[in-house]
Amino acid sequence: MLKDLKRVFSYAKPYRKYFVLTVLFALAGVSLSLAIPVFIGEAVDCCIGAGNVDFERLRNIVLILAGMVAASALFQWLMSLCTNKLAFLTVRDLRADAFAKLERVPLRYIDRRTKGELTSRVINDVEIVSDGLLQGFTQFFSGVITILGTLIFMMTINYRIALVVVVMTPLSFLAASKITKATHDSYVKQSKLRGDMVAIAEESAGNQKLVNAFVYGERAEARFAEINREYGSAGMKATFFSSMTNPTTRFVNGLIYAAVGLLGALGVTGYSKFIGKMSVGRLSSFLAYANQYTKPFNEISGVFAELQNAVASAGRIFDLLDEEEVSDDSDKEPLAVRSGDLRFRDVCFSYLPDRKLIQNFNLDVSPGERVAIVGPTGCGKSTIINLLLRFYDIDSGSIEVCGRNISDITRDSLRSSFGMVLQETWVFTGTVAENIAYGLPGASRESVIEAAKAVHAHGFIKRLPNGYDTVISEDSGLSQGQKQLICIARIMLMDPPMLILDEATSSIDLRTEQRVQRAFAKLMEGRTSFVIAHRLSTIKNSDMILVMKSGNIIEQGSHEQLMAQNGFYASLYNSQFAS
Repeated sequence: MLKDLKRVFSYAKPYRKYFVLTVLFALAGVSLSLAIPVFIGEAVDCCIGAGNVDFERLRNIVLILAGMVAASALFQWLMSLCTNKLAFLTVRDLRADAFAKLERVPLRYIDRRTKGELTSRVINDVEIVSDGLLQGFTQFFSGVITILGTLIFMMTINYRIALVVVVMTPLSFLAASKITKATHDSYVKQSKLRGDMVAIAEESAGNQKLVNAFVYGERAEARFAEINREYGSAGMKATFFSSMTNPTTRFVNGLIYAAVGLLGALGVTGYSKFIGKMSVGRLSSFLAYANQYTKPFNEISGVFAELQNAVASAGRIFDLLDEEEVSDDSDKEPLAVRSGDLRFRDVCFSYLPDRKLIQNFNLDVSPGERVAIVGPTGCGKSTIINLLLRFYDIDSGSIEVCGRNISDITRDSLRSSFGMVLQETWVFTGTVAENIAYGLPGASRESVIEAAKAVHAHGFIKRLPNGYDTVISEDSGLSQGQKQLICIARIMLMDPPMLILDEATSSIDLRTEQRVQRAFAKLMEGRTSFVIAHRLSTIKNSDMILVMKSGNIIEQGSHEQLMAQNGFYASLYNSQFAS
């Protein structure tokens, strides 16, 4: 807990000026508020009895009190302003680091977690840390200064009674610490369950068509309800313990206040020589200070729940920030020569150590060749692409691109040498033109239009409300095929030296597919191309067809050669065109 809290505060270091200003404004505001009971006591002493009231002095004290209250309120407002700036800037950097970390972690980290769970860490958990910091900073600064200031004033009025207050103070800390320890574990569990709930909600909302189509709604509700019950149980337990903190400390502080009142009364009546003589006004001041002294303990204990929740959420964020990153390759040379030749040498790879996938894989691809990869689901087709682009690093062996081992060159230069269109379409919220120019932000409008025309997307784009300036998103009403055409247009615009097409035309109707295939044929001229396809009719003209099964190439050759072998490929091809 303390470790996570310390790391959160380390993010506040660049904004020390707000910390300093907060302390200064807190000192000024609290000092003024602490001086108020002194004048209240003097005002009480101005009213000794009936017909014995010093109205002139009383009027001056009231004017002074009004000015002090106004100035104290101003400084308290300035303190809150600086505290808010400090907290919001701190969590802004924390959120930015969390998001940036997602860009640097290995792809396997993303693949093994739900989108909702990752989103919860970057958005919800950071917001909870923000709320906890706001509460914590405000109460901490003003509370500590108030406690020290009131203690000093009480010592000047009657140090004997003040010592009694100090002796009884640890009771509040003891009560709060015991309850806090019981609360922390519940908030940690609650924070994890919150992420699970967001993940299930995101999955169900994002795939509502499938949920309804498979009549999975009731089961989804049951899953959510089960986690919701656990979340509620953990929340009730945490809330119960945290809600006990404030009344417990208030009870202890009530005892302190009663002790001060009793001892002060003995001093006013002169009953106890140990306490010493006190006026009614000074007793009033002391009681006001005793109330102010105990109030910060109540306030701080009241935000223990927020702080506990914030620390638990901070722990989840730091778990993400502590994840292993993709190794830095800034010291490596970029890929300069891009001839297009590729070599796989005894490549071994598996996603999980106990589940072997690709073993001793070898492949030579000459510049300009068009290579198709086919095979049953799970045979390793897309894995070859993941390894080629270093989304995953191989376990052993080597992969060479243009005569260079890919582990010896920068990832950016390697990936920029390939244009890739995946089976899954992806468009972001922005104009059509911005989506097409995603890989080449400085592209001219003319080049964007030419790329769209090349993949036969220009027609439907012009029919949109604002043409190329129409703002689109994943939920903008575009069909799957239209979004895929926009994705293909991105690659047309980039004009890369090598291509990867992973089921790139799977969402397009047959007529449009024929047009796009002709556009791809033109684009692939002179370029090394990898095409992954299930519809074998689309790869008949490939220079080489690799037939994979269980992570190994079992057949390779042209379409005619493989059909003549009458092997696994011929069986796959004939099954698609069987009458």
